[in-house]
Amino acid sequence: MALNLALDVNRYVDYANGVPEAVEAVRAANNVALPFVVLAELRSGFRHGGRAEGNERRLGLFLQSDRVRVLFADEATTHLYAMIYADLRKAGSPIPTNDIWIAALVLQHDLVLFSRDRHFDRVPRIARI
Repeated sequence: MALNLALDVNRYVDYANGVPEAVEAVRAANNVALPFVVLAELRSGFRHGGRAEGNERRLGLFLQSDRVRVLFADEATTHLYAMIYADLRKAGSPIPTNDIWIAALVLQHDLVLFSRDRHFDRVPRIARI
Protein backbone atom coordinates (compact mmCIF):
# COMPACT_ATOMS: atom_id res chain seq x y z
CA MET A 1 0.00 0.00 0.00
CA ALA A 2 1.30 3.45 -0.90
CA LEU A 3 2.19 5.67 2.01
CA ASN A 4 1.70 9.37 1.33
CA LEU A 5 3.04 11.20 4.35
CA ALA A 6 2.72 14.78 5.60
CA LEU A 7 5.40 15.91 8.03
CA ASP A 8 4.85 18.20 10.96
CA VAL A 9 7.71 20.40 12.15
CA ASN A 10 8.77 18.09 14.96
CA ARG A 11 9.03 15.07 12.67
CA TYR A 12 10.99 16.94 10.01
CA VAL A 13 13.41 18.00 12.77
CA ASP A 14 13.58 14.38 13.97
CA TYR A 15 14.32 13.26 10.40
CA ALA A 16 16.97 15.95 9.92
CA ASN A 17 18.58 14.91 13.21
CA GLY A 18 18.68 11.26 12.18
CA VAL A 19 16.12 9.93 14.67
CA PRO A 20 15.70 6.34 13.43
CA GLU A 21 11.89 6.24 13.70
CA ALA A 22 11.59 9.40 11.59
CA VAL A 23 14.23 8.37 9.06
CA GLU A 24 12.50 5.00 8.57
CA ALA A 25 9.05 6.59 8.13
CA VAL A 26 10.30 9.10 5.55
CA ARG A 27 12.21 6.42 3.67
CA ALA A 28 9.15 4.13 3.64
CA ALA A 29 6.88 6.84 2.23
CA ASN A 30 6.12 6.92 -1.46
CA ASN A 31 5.55 10.67 -1.25
CA VAL A 32 6.29 13.24 1.44
CA ALA A 33 4.44 16.52 1.79
CA LEU A 34 5.40 19.60 3.77
CA PRO A 35 2.43 21.88 4.38
CA PHE A 36 3.33 25.52 3.73
CA VAL A 37 2.93 26.39 7.42
CA VAL A 38 5.44 23.67 8.37
CA LEU A 39 7.90 25.20 5.93
CA ALA A 40 7.28 28.66 7.41
CA GLU A 41 7.68 27.39 10.99
CA LEU A 42 10.92 25.61 10.08
CA ARG A 43 12.37 28.71 8.45
CA SER A 44 11.31 30.85 11.41
CA GLY A 45 13.11 28.46 13.72
CA PHE A 46 16.19 28.49 11.50
CA ARG A 47 16.40 32.29 11.69
CA HIS A 48 16.08 32.19 15.45
CA GLY A 49 18.81 29.56 15.84
CA GLY A 50 22.52 29.59 15.37
CA ARG A 51 22.73 27.21 12.38
CA ALA A 52 20.38 28.95 9.94
CA GLU A 53 22.57 28.50 6.87
CA GLY A 54 23.20 24.79 7.40
CA ASN A 55 19.57 24.09 8.27
CA GLU A 56 18.34 25.96 5.20
CA ARG A 57 20.80 24.10 2.99
CA ARG A 58 19.66 20.73 4.39
CA LEU A 59 16.01 21.70 3.92
CA GLY A 60 16.73 22.79 0.34
CA LEU A 61 18.23 19.39 -0.45
CA PHE A 62 15.23 17.67 1.12
CA LEU A 63 12.83 19.76 -0.98
CA GLN A 64 14.71 18.83 -4.18
CA SER A 65 13.72 15.18 -3.84
CA ASP A 66 11.25 13.95 -6.44
CA ARG A 67 9.20 12.44 -3.60
CA VAL A 68 8.83 15.71 -1.67
CA ARG A 69 6.38 18.53 -2.36
CA VAL A 70 5.16 21.61 -0.56
CA LEU A 71 1.40 21.90 -0.11
CA PHE A 72 -0.27 25.29 -0.35
CA ALA A 73 -3.79 26.24 0.66
CA ASP A 74 -6.44 26.89 -1.96
CA GLU A 75 -10.16 27.55 -1.80
CA ALA A 76 -10.98 23.90 -1.02
CA THR A 77 -8.51 24.01 1.88
CA THR A 78 -10.35 26.97 3.39
CA HIS A 79 -13.59 24.99 3.55
CA LEU A 80 -11.85 22.13 5.37
CA TYR A 81 -10.15 24.63 7.69
CA ALA A 82 -13.53 26.15 8.55
CA MET A 83 -15.07 22.72 9.20
CA ILE A 84 -12.21 21.63 11.47
CA TYR A 85 -12.20 24.95 13.31
CA ALA A 86 -15.94 24.84 13.90
CA ASP A 87 -15.91 21.19 15.02
CA LEU A 88 -13.07 21.79 17.48
CA ARG A 89 -14.69 24.94 18.82
CA LYS A 90 -18.01 23.16 19.35
CA ALA A 91 -16.17 20.38 21.18
CA GLY A 92 -14.33 22.93 23.32
CA SER A 93 -10.97 21.55 22.22
CA PRO A 94 -9.20 24.07 20.00
CA ILE A 95 -5.74 23.48 18.58
CA PRO A 96 -3.19 26.02 17.29
CA THR A 97 -4.18 27.84 14.10
CA ASN A 98 -1.21 26.58 12.09
CA ASP A 99 -2.12 23.03 13.04
CA ILE A 100 -5.64 23.53 11.72
CA TRP A 101 -4.08 24.46 8.36
CA ILE A 102 -1.93 21.32 8.52
CA ALA A 103 -4.99 19.19 9.34
CA ALA A 104 -6.99 20.74 6.49
CA LEU A 105 -4.23 20.03 3.97
CA VAL A 106 -3.80 16.47 5.26
CA LEU A 107 -7.53 15.82 4.80
CA GLN A 108 -7.69 17.55 1.44
CA HIS A 109 -4.82 15.51 -0.01
CA ASP A 110 -5.68 12.23 1.76
CA LEU A 111 -2.35 12.02 3.58
CA VAL A 112 -1.10 10.32 6.72
CA LEU A 113 0.17 12.85 9.26
CA PHE A 114 3.49 12.17 10.95
CA SER A 115 3.60 14.30 14.10
CA ARG A 116 4.36 13.96 17.79
CA ASP A 117 1.69 16.54 18.68
CA ARG A 118 -1.12 14.75 20.52
CA HIS A 119 -3.61 17.55 19.91
CA PHE A 120 -4.06 16.23 16.36
CA ASP A 121 -5.92 13.36 18.04
CA ARG A 122 -8.79 15.83 18.45
CA VAL A 123 -9.28 15.80 14.66
CA PRO A 124 -10.72 12.30 14.24
CA ARG A 125 -10.71 12.19 10.45
CA ILE A 126 -6.91 12.44 10.24
CA ALA A 127 -4.86 9.30 9.69
CA ARG A 128 -1.65 9.38 11.77
CA ILE A 129 1.48 7.47 12.45
